[in-house]
Amino acid sequence: MKLKGTPLTAALLLILALGASWLAGMNFRAMWKEDVFVPAPGFEKKMLSDWFDGIRNTPADTPVYIQEGETPGGTVFIMGGTHPTEPSSMVTATLFLETAKVTKGRLIVVPQANIMGFSHNSPQEGHPQSISFTTADGGKRVFRFGSRLTNTVHEWPSPDIYIHPASGQQLPGKERGNLNRCYPGVPDGSLTERLAYALTELVRKENVDLAFDLHEASPEYPVVNAIVAHERSMELAAMAAMDLEMKGITMRLEPSPKNLRGLTHREWGDYTETMPILMETGNPVQGRLRGRTNEKLALTGEDKAYVKAFGLGRLYIPYDGKQTMEYRVGRHADSILSFLDNLDLVYEDRGVLVEGVPGMKELEEKGVGSFLSPVK
Repeated sequence: MKLKGTPLTAALLLILALGASWLAGMNFRAMWKEDVFVPAPGFEKKMLSDWFDGIRNTPADTPVYIQEGETPGGTVFIMGGTHPTEPSSMVTATLFLETAKVTKGRLIVVPQANIMGFSHNSPQEGHPQSISFTTADGGKRVFRFGSRLTNTVHEWPSPDIYIHPASGQQLPGKERGNLNRCYPGVPDGSLTERLAYALTELVRKENVDLAFDLHEASPEYPVVNAIVAHERSMELAAMAAMDLEMKGITMRLEPSPKNLRGLTHREWGDYTETMPILMETGNPVQGRLRGRTNEKLALTGEDKAYVKAFGLGRLYIPYDGKQTMEYRVGRHADSILSFLDNLDLVYEDRGVLVEGVPGMKELEEKGVGSFLSPVK
């Protein structure tokens, strides 16, 4: 039996299609509203385009915050948000931005390096659009949970193969939208390549002594709960790793592979004078074994499948049924503070010291939100 359409059914279907399109569009546009940050006293806000005009008035331009202490010293750079699907990186940078009091040297913080990645979600990943924290006054701080890659609106069309300009290394075409495959960047390249160039220029022009690029990785990934260090950074990284071990925080120490190009731990070390450090915490929300992918998973890391995987010896991190945001941010925060202590010890004239930043113990006792400033 054949079903024949009528003008009425056609009109109804058209209305339904338009309604679905409108809802999808509103959902997409909701992520274009930028997150709010509340810098601690002493921070000065600039824009990344102040270091490279080639991204001015583009969606790649992102805020940069600088605080200088009363005692002269070196310069340290903390960068979060390279990959917006790795939320503890952005939250750790925000924690330093909203709590740090610099007593020696300068601290530069970029909470959302690839701000374009925060404006959309990854197709078919089922990720939440945001995560939120309750502040000490009972208020709420909400941050976007975006995509690993630059919004395709700004990186379209992707090439079939992305050829890394500085090395000729060939990668899948979509990797041109991966900020951490585009360093040291290209001043006249794609928008993501220009963003990488701008961040490299910031590191170079500000004579950054120690530069952190914060990340998260799935529990089944070999390089997780790890420090990846350029050869110039290795001595300092080894000292920090030993200090962390004595605090009960086990941290793998990995050398930056010379043939793995486009990443901060390699290109910042080769193209600037900084000591680059990339750090990874374990994050089930990124893994392939995860169940329902929602805000709760992003904040607690609770997943039954990972409990079973750990029991089978398939993970590279200890897993007791959760990997909370407090634990992951605490690992990053304690690691950075250990690096700062050792930087001041080994290179006193390049030291940077900060007060007021909580470590893992305080974060786990009080929660991340207790240290974030209320938004008025």
